[in-house]
Amino acid sequence: MTPTTGPTETMVGIGGAAESTDMVLNIGPQHPSTHGVLRLRLVLDGERIQHAEPVIGYMHRGAEKLFEARDYRQIIMLANRHDWLSAFSNELGVVLGVERMLGMEVPERAVWTRTLLAELNRVLNHLMFLGSYPLELGGITPIFYAFTEREELQHVMEEISGGRMHYMFNRVGGLKEDMPAGWTARARASVSGVRSRMDRFDDLVLGNEIFRGRTRDVGVLSPEAVHAYGVSGPIARASGVDFDLRRDEPYLAYGELQDTLKVVTRQEGDCLARFECLLEQTHVALDLADACLDRLAELPPGPINQRLPKVLKAPEGHTYAWTENPLGINGYYLVSKGEKTPYRLKLRSASYNNIQALVELLPGTLVADMVAILGSLFFVVGDIDK
Repeated sequence: MTPTTGPTETMVGIGGAAESTDMVLNIGPQHPSTHGVLRLRLVLDGERIQHAEPVIGYMHRGAEKLFEARDYRQIIMLANRHDWLSAFSNELGVVLGVERMLGMEVPERAVWTRTLLAELNRVLNHLMFLGSYPLELGGITPIFYAFTEREELQHVMEEISGGRMHYMFNRVGGLKEDMPAGWTARARASVSGVRSRMDRFDDLVLGNEIFRGRTRDVGVLSPEAVHAYGVSGPIARASGVDFDLRRDEPYLAYGELQDTLKVVTRQEGDCLARFECLLEQTHVALDLADACLDRLAELPPGPINQRLPKVLKAPEGHTYAWTENPLGINGYYLVSKGEKTPYRLKLRSASYNNIQALVELLPGTLVADMVAILGSLFFVVGDIDK
């Protein structure tokens, strides 16, 4: 207090806030809104985010280095685990790369069965996020419906492969074994059943005014930012970037499925558009699965894989195999020195690039919108840390 001739003036100590009004807030690495061990370092001015930095590496397993110590049969096990919701698709990229190095042709039955299982795996991936995203915004009911549909499809995936999450069904040269008797009929019934109940997500989620209020015009990602950060998959297509490897660089049987394959896009680029893309893409994947089942019914009996030598060595050289995984572009850069193990295998995962867009998306938004934006990026932390 300073005595003056006039009214008394009082100065209250304000500590470090005299220098700056910013506050640093750590979200994670264990936090309900990150659905995985991701850490976000936010700089706040009141309730508004000024700066955002995703801090990764808490689940890093060094998988790319482990590839170098395992042969071409064993690396499939490592490859299918980084995105545990898309295990079949992860395996696929590795075996396609090795087959390309070997100049190997895969039997037609294997090509169509791989395409079918890749699309069923896509539906399983999308159903998880169709249920978990509303849950993060306070809507608990959709997650129960999502898991009901996932279980129906998991049954047919488990029957054919023996695995529920890490299928280990791809092999260099084809698939592990042929389909069980009557499996295609059971798969068709499951696809039909799931499709008949998908309108629940339209009614419960898209028709919910609270959900629309929390997601419309929130977290708008521009097409320029999509290209700058290498964002891909439904997140990129929700911003109007019309790119899908299944159409633009067809692999497997997608070249013959162009009449069924519809690339879903939106122009808004907000959280709502990303959810709409994911939902509509699930319908397309179910249609593609039906088309594959139709074609498999027409194919004559035949082999499902190629016979391989006891020791499999890829010739010296390098190749890059990329696929349209459920979450975006998944690529494997394979370098061989002619040995039975890869000299180098570099993984380009979808979630790693997609999550970097948070640096662009979060600044300027409210803390309350952070969860809505984060959840709409549909990432898997293992796919970031690899």
